[in-house]
Amino acid sequence: MYVKFLPSQYIFRYRKGKLIHQGVGLSFFFFEQETSAMAIPVTNQDTDFIFEEMTFDFQKISIQGQMTYRITDYAKISGAFDFTMNLKTKQYYGNPMQKLAKRMTNIAESFIKSKISKMQMTQAIPSSLALASDVWEQMRNCPELTALGVSVTGFSILKISANAETSRALEARTREQILKQSDDAIYERRNASIEQERHVKENELNTEICLKEKQQRIQETENQLQKIRTLSEAEREELKIDAEIAIEKKRQELAELRFQNAKKAADAEAYRIQAIMQAYSQLNAEVLIALATLNMNPETLLAQAFEKLAGNSEKIGTLNITPDFLQAIAGKRVSS
Repeated sequence: MYVKFLPSQYIFRYRKGKLIHQGVGLSFFFFEQETSAMAIPVTNQDTDFIFEEMTFDFQKISIQGQMTYRITDYAKISGAFDFTMNLKTKQYYGNPMQKLAKRMTNIAESFIKSKISKMQMTQAIPSSLALASDVWEQMRNCPELTALGVSVTGFSILKISANAETSRALEARTREQILKQSDDAIYERRNASIEQERHVKENELNTEICLKEKQQRIQETENQLQKIRTLSEAEREELKIDAEIAIEKKRQELAELRFQNAKKAADAEAYRIQAIMQAYSQLNAEVLIALATLNMNPETLLAQAFEKLAGNSEKIGTLNITPDFLQAIAGKRVSS
């Protein structure tokens, strides 16, 4: 007889109980009485699971998920499970894949149980992603699965839920919390509205107070102006006279100051002249005359000389004065 296996199956071919050939997707002729074969899947296998567990607070929850695994060591798995196949019908004599899936599910359940038993129900229900990640890591490093030659390639928890009564209680509790949050939001919104209204009223009151203060200052100013307008003519004249008196006082002070300054200047000049005259009184007459002639011009000197000659004319016999002499003395020409 002839048999042909799929490329997705790893085949162990035995003759008279001895392994004679192995590989993927084998095909061969065989004698039914002498030949047997084991067919092991080489592709990924999926298995679903659902079971109930008890949380730390003694609440039952339902866990539903899916696991993907792959056989990596065909020799090890063939020693753990019987994959012998009927060569005519290509059906397993037993149910090795169901048994393997059950073994995998039991291992996963033990890991999940160890995690769930330490959680409160309210913690366990939303923890599907974290729980799946932890269990997958444990299964990848599980010695039992390594001994079987199986590797877990995927693990997911699709749903964690409580029973119907507990779910209704949780829904009611959540509903109450939502309603409370809604009431709190309404309360906070009303408080915010009241607070805002209070600020508006305070601003309006402050504005009104400021307006009243400004009106009061304006009224006071108008009252002062009205008082000034209602002064009598005599009061106005009195104010004018007071102003003129103040101006005259200032002028008097200025005149007094100028007089004092002039007096001081005259006293200083008199003192200077007295000092000069006292110095001159101590000098000889001839010295004074000599000092007086130092800055005299020639005409003045000539006039003084003729004056002295005239005073001593009785002592002079004959005196001849020519124009050239006069010109030499005076430094200018005498007109003829």
